[in-house]
Amino acid sequence: MQNKIGNKNYINKQIDDANFKIKKKFGQNFLIDQNILDEIINISELNKNIAVIEIGPGLGSLTEKIIAKAGFVLCYEIDKEIIPLLKNNLNDYNNYILINKDILDVDINEDINKYLSDYSDIYVVSNLPYYITTPIILGLLSKTDKIKRYVMMMQKEVADRICGKPKTKDYNALSIAIQYRCEAKKVLNVPRSVFIPSPNVDSAVIKLDKYKEKKYDALNEEFFFEFIRLCFNQRRKTLINNLLNKYDKQFIIKMLNELNIKENVRSEELEINDFINLSNYIIRNEGF
Repeated sequence: MQNKIGNKNYINKQIDDANFKIKKKFGQNFLIDQNILDEIINISELNKNIAVIEIGPGLGSLTEKIIAKAGFVLCYEIDKEIIPLLKNNLNDYNNYILINKDILDVDINEDINKYLSDYSDIYVVSNLPYYITTPIILGLLSKTDKIKRYVMMMQKEVADRICGKPKTKDYNALSIAIQYRCEAKKVLNVPRSVFIPSPNVDSAVIKLDKYKEKKYDALNEEFFFEFIRLCFNQRRKTLINNLLNKYDKQFIIKMLNELNIKENVRSEELEINDFINLSNYIIRNEGF
């Protein structure tokens, strides 16, 4: 579907006519490639029985396509100066609501109950502000179980880390924190040239599908997430050397031996279940 908003000439004219200043502090880079916009919609698999949350709609090039496919769209836009332009671009539609708030400050469950209570299937579809991508994703995953799917564009480097697998350079604490809750796939690479203005990095789209049934079960999830950060504190070090920042060496060696993990292992070699077994062992034996 061709839309007027995702068009370079239209966006430039709108910005010029409104004397709108693009704000780097909000990570404003407007996507202008129709093929990529359509691909994001196809990947999302939207229909009128699905409600969508969009974060940072900007001028609405992606928003317009989401609205046309989904039942209802809840948009969060932090920049109050862009809202009149966005509303003008979406004036043909009434199946959306626009909230001028920072997504990090909202009570997402309260808003879902207020605006999306008619929908059992709720997705996030967004071109995320790159400067706060990780806090947004981790925040939503920790705050609500009501969102079933996330289709999000972000800096390619972050996408690679989120979808990283064991024994690769991209696998780290973020990979585990996300994949503990979701199946993560990188589904599309996006060059920097298809934005106004062009960012300094290439981008990628990932798809996160929440597990229908809980796949992993750490005894204490808050401790588990802190523990994996400790394990990856310095990638070049072995797991033992990272854990020595907090635990006694003999305790660590005893734990590794009892869990059949080699003593010279590096964190990137371990599976998620290995980290769960390690954190559960500490909880059981250290009185947490």
